Amino acid sequence: MGLNTISSPNRNTLGKAAYAKIREEIITLNFKPGQMLSESELAGILGVSRTPIREAFLNLLQEELLEILPQRGARVALISVKKVEEARFVRESLEISAFKSVARNWNADDLRYKEIQAKAYDLIEKQNTAALKGENIEFLQHDEAFHQLFLELVENQTLISVVLQMRGHLNRMRYLELKTPNHMENVVSQHQNILKAVFSKNEQETEKTLRHHFSHKPDELPKVIEMHSDYFTD
Repeated sequence: MGLNTISSPNRNTLGKAAYAKIREEIITLNFKPGQMLSESELAGILGVSRTPIREAFLNLLQEELLEILPQRGARVALISVKKVEEARFVRESLEISAFKSVARNWNADDLRYKEIQAKAYDLIEKQNTAALKGENIEFLQHDEAFHQLFLELVENQTLISVVLQMRGHLNRMRYLELKTPNHMENVVSQHQNILKAVFSKNEQETEKTLRHHFSHKPDELPKVIEMHSDYFTD
């Protein structure tokens, strides 16, 4: 996304816009774990008063992506290994249930489902292109859109809100994981298998492919932590 001036005629939306921009910078690691953030500097960059920044900070504090240090100010929260594991469990549980529901109700003759199918294939192609270019941020954006496409079919806003919040903690870890060899290519292949299962209305296979998609090798997390030890906390 990148930080730039916020343009909005509605003061009520300034805080939300500031929150979205700062959150994106945190999640994509442009704001590093442990980095101090200044209200006044961010207000200057975004072209707003300090009030929207303060509102954004409060939301990020509640989301545990930001922390306040006494007499020092706001700091980007370190990546909590415990929080990441908790978020993975919640996201996996909710998304598997959602995707199984989609598979159960899939109707290949319905125009809406045909459009979803076309969009899903297009997103996989875009992911593959991003992987070939080594564009981590672009890749993960298409990844998010792929999952969101199917979650919205369930029409459960509570589920979507919870999953989106969980991704906030997971995605900082995922940006680090994407730097490992062949990781992006493996994700593309897994997405293709998920589509096959969903489109064939096979709930059992849908669950199996998703569990594989969300699984991690036992040594994967320790390697990431070792490479970026200053980013993490227990």
